[in-house]
Amino acid sequence: MTTALPTDEQLTAALSTVIDPEIRRPVTELGMVKSAVVDPDGTARVGIFLTVSGCPMKDTITSRVTEAVGALPGVARVDVELDVMSAEQRQQLQTLLRGDNPVREIPFAQPGSLTKVFAVASGKGGVGKSSVTVNLAAAMAQKGLNVGVLDADIYGFSVPRMLGVTHRPTQVESMIMPPAAHGVKVISIGMFTKDNTPVVWRGPMLHRALQQFLADVYWGDLDVLLMDLPPGTGDVAISVAQLVPSAEILVVTTPQLAAQEVAERAGSIALQTHQRIAGVVENMSYLECPHCDERIDVFGSGGGQAVASSLTTRLGAQVPLLGQVPIDVRLREGGDSGQPLVLSDPSASASKVMLDITEALAGKPRGLAGMSLGLSPAKRA
Repeated sequence: MTTALPTDEQLTAALSTVIDPEIRRPVTELGMVKSAVVDPDGTARVGIFLTVSGCPMKDTITSRVTEAVGALPGVARVDVELDVMSAEQRQQLQTLLRGDNPVREIPFAQPGSLTKVFAVASGKGGVGKSSVTVNLAAAMAQKGLNVGVLDADIYGFSVPRMLGVTHRPTQVESMIMPPAAHGVKVISIGMFTKDNTPVVWRGPMLHRALQQFLADVYWGDLDVLLMDLPPGTGDVAISVAQLVPSAEILVVTTPQLAAQEVAERAGSIALQTHQRIAGVVENMSYLECPHCDERIDVFGSGGGQAVASSLTTRLGAQVPLLGQVPIDVRLREGGDSGQPLVLSDPSASASKVMLDITEALAGKPRGLAGMSLGLSPAKRA
């Protein structure tokens, strides 16, 4: 007996399960399927349009097509032929994803946006702000959320390495497709520099770069966007408040008095920008003795709670201390290897605190605060 060959409908159904790794939608929806036939000998020949020549994800797409079509009864082997979209096809794809409006808007700044945006800030460098950002992002993605990270630390970018992102973004017409790692979409100026070249820019250029990252990058339908800000209260923090006024500030500090004082200043910028503060994270809170249950306060104690209490008083609204992350050498090792600790060892004490913070942030209701309702005060008769 011979096995019946799959029908065209079965081929289409199989290909509809193939998700483009950058756009995160089925290749059948994106116009990427050029052809699909099965020869009498059971050889499936599938033609796929890549968005651009030299697409960094072509091997991933090829393997996904091969796996999906190869699982059909009657298919003995799969030949995938890759082609490249024409300029017209790329324009159609851009219209499909962005609509006909040629004006590139920041989706997270629109009144109807449901994406939670957290600007991760610190008063000074070296408090582990980026480590907190990437671990929270990885934990949220692990929960099934669509997560993006914007590395807004233009001068001190480090997020790509810490998340293990190795390839550059793909540009389709005026859209930038961000690479992803651990289910997290990432964009950073470090992806556009060569050989660790330093970025020497003034304020207007920083603002423009941030605007492009927010408007030109195709983020898709994100649940959460984390923005890793540079230390202090300079140009980037001001630009974030202007470009995404609904972004909430997440303050990272250590127990050290010096870090506490500058963290309060970083959080107090919310008074001028009228932003919410999501809470305070105290990093490097203590060291767990490897030989006993004793906690060693390497950098002192109480700094995180002091920052939260001070900001509560200044803002007149409750600012919670979301968690105290202990010192764990594996946090540093994970940052160097691109494997966040919350994924490599979710049972670690530091991971558990990060996961608790994730629950507090991911389950936080968005509400209407910070959103423009398009209303104006009524005039009295």
